[in-house]
Amino acid sequence: MEKLIVTAALTGGLHGKEANEALPEQPDEIIEDALLCGEAGAAIVHLHARDEEGRGVGDPELFARINEGIRERSDLVIQNTTGGTGIPVEKRLLALDAKPEMASLNMGTVVFFIPGDDSLSEIPFVNLRSEIELFARAMLERGIKPELEVYNPSMFGEVENLMSKGLITEPCYVNMVMNVGGMGGYPGTASNLVHMVEHLPPGAIFNVSGVGKAQLRLNMMSMAMGGHVRVGLEDSVYYWRGELAEGNAQLVARAVRLAKELGRDVATPDEARAILGLR
Repeated sequence: MEKLIVTAALTGGLHGKEANEALPEQPDEIIEDALLCGEAGAAIVHLHARDEEGRGVGDPELFARINEGIRERSDLVIQNTTGGTGIPVEKRLLALDAKPEMASLNMGTVVFFIPGDDSLSEIPFVNLRSEIELFARAMLERGIKPELEVYNPSMFGEVENLMSKGLITEPCYVNMVMNVGGMGGYPGTASNLVHMVEHLPPGAIFNVSGVGKAQLRLNMMSMAMGGHVRVGLEDSVYYWRGELAEGNAQLVARAVRLAKELGRDVATPDEARAILGLR
């Protein structure tokens, strides 16, 4: 199998330090955390920006500060998010102005269910086909590699649409985001992962992001199937059941250790660039 690419999703845009104090929110925290993840074996860092109150924002100055701070001290592949619930599309596009090598591109609409004291909050994250094509075209013009975020099998229709219109370059890189709690999420079971892999376009490279308790088991399955993995506090704040993770680097180190047990070498940032066809 080709070498394993480990992506560290450091921050996210929903939960914050109230869920795990180790989750980095401010630029200097995020930069230092990214460097620790690189030392632990991550090749890619997936980044969100937050304001001083910890809310997710599409602020190009914050993204640029984070991106430049990481570039000055490492060779990590930087992947900015173009997601973010409640952030207008035009502001989400501004994450591309920081000139990352990669950016996430969501392939459809989901509704996140966030547990509250007495009930679930429903947080819609709308991605229309016209908006998906807008993001894809902007990335193509800038030479930014999209990470196509697929939450359920039906979203492969949008992957095929982008391919048919020449809006993504090969190799197609698909990140299967599984076990999201809400409408449009797909349970993170073994059979569902196999089903998702069966929908991949020919020649596509795949990565798996297991949310919550599914992170560890889906990491291991993806490694065994020849895929790549994403770990981090964006997707799960726990290391074991009932035990909060000490930080993102701890989750990266576990993924690297498991890969070695399974006989897969871990890719450096430059090796990840070669695998993904980055410029």
